[in-house]
Amino acid sequence: MARVVFEPIGEEIECGENESVLDASFRQGYSLVHGCREGQCSACKAYLLEGEVVLKPYSSFALSESEEEQGYTLLCRAMPEEDLVVELLHFDPEDYRAEHPIREGAASVAGIEELTHDISRLVLSIEEPEDFDYRPGHYVDLVIPGSEDRRSFSMANLPGDGRIELIIKRYEGGRFSGLLEDGELKAGDRLGFVGPYGAFHLREGERPVLMVAGGSGMAPQLALLRQMARDGHDGPVRFFYGARSRADLFSIEEIEQLGAQIDDFEFTPVLSDEDWEGAGGLVHEAVSSYLEEGGLGDDLEAYLCGPPPMVEAATEMLIDVRGVDPKQIHFDKFTTAVAAGDTEQEAGFR
Repeated sequence: MARVVFEPIGEEIECGENESVLDASFRQGYSLVHGCREGQCSACKAYLLEGEVVLKPYSSFALSESEEEQGYTLLCRAMPEEDLVVELLHFDPEDYRAEHPIREGAASVAGIEELTHDISRLVLSIEEPEDFDYRPGHYVDLVIPGSEDRRSFSMANLPGDGRIELIIKRYEGGRFSGLLEDGELKAGDRLGFVGPYGAFHLREGERPVLMVAGGSGMAPQLALLRQMARDGHDGPVRFFYGARSRADLFSIEEIEQLGAQIDDFEFTPVLSDEDWEGAGGLVHEAVSSYLEEGGLGDDLEAYLCGPPPMVEAATEMLIDVRGVDPKQIHFDKFTTAVAAGDTEQEAGFR
C-alpha cells in the first residue's frame, strides 16, 4: 500500500498494489480531472514531486518520452512503487470531491435507435441500484457481456427517471459498439455498469456559455442543455457542433426545442465537407471566427466534448488567441480504445 499526497490541495490517499493512482482516488471519493482512463488523452497528466511509478501502456500523444524524463506522469497509468507526492496540473479547488459514490449496477436494454450511419442511441432501464444518481455530464462504464472488460460512455439524459441514455459511435469489430453494429444487443438484454465517473458538469455563475462538440461528444452536451432548459437558464448559450456532412447530424430538432426554453440560445452546425448556412470547415475555426466578431466576449465558460484533436485545438485557441482563463474551460476527450495485441478500435471513452 502506497501513500499518495496531492498538492497543492493537500489531500492524501492510499493506493493498492495493483491500483492506479486515479482508480485509488475514485475509490476514496475524489473526482480528479481525467479523460479516457486509457493513457491516450493527457487529461490526467500530473507532475511527480517525490517518488517513482511504473506506467501501464500509454500513448506518446498523451505523454512524450521527454515529459516522462522530466517527471510528468499520467495518473490513470501510474502504479506507485513507493510513497508519492503528486502535483496536480488541472484541478478545481472547490470541486474535487466526488458528489456521488461509484457503484456497480445492473440494467436492461430498453431501446436501441440508429441516429446516423455510425452513431446509435442506447437506452437502458436501471434495475439496481434503484437510487443510482449522477450529475448531468457524467459517464458510466458498461461491462462487455461475457468478459470483465469495460467501455465508457457519457449519459445524455438527466438523472432521476430510472434510465441511462447513451450516444455511441459504432465501430466494425468493436468489443461493445460491434454489438450494436451487428444487432447482437437486443431489447431486454441485461448489462452491468459501474459509475458514475467524471468531472464534466455545468458550473454555476453568470458567464456566457460556449459549448463545442463533435461526434458522440453530443451526449454530455445534451445532458447540459437539458439541465439548462429544465432550470430556465437565462444567460447566453452558444452551441457549435462539428460533423463531416448533413448525414452526420442528429438530434437537431430536440436541440432547437431545448434552445427555445433557454433565454438566449444559438446552435451552429459546422460541416467539414459541406457548407451549412455559411458555416463550413473545422469547428474550432468557426468558433474562433465567431468570437473574433465579438460574439459572447472572452470571459466565458467553455464546455468541449469530442475527439482529442478537436478539444486540443479549441483549448489552444481559447487560451492563446482569446485569452480565456484555463479554469473556465471544461472538457471531455473522447478517445478510442485499442485492444492490446489487436487491431480492434472502438469508442473507448464515450
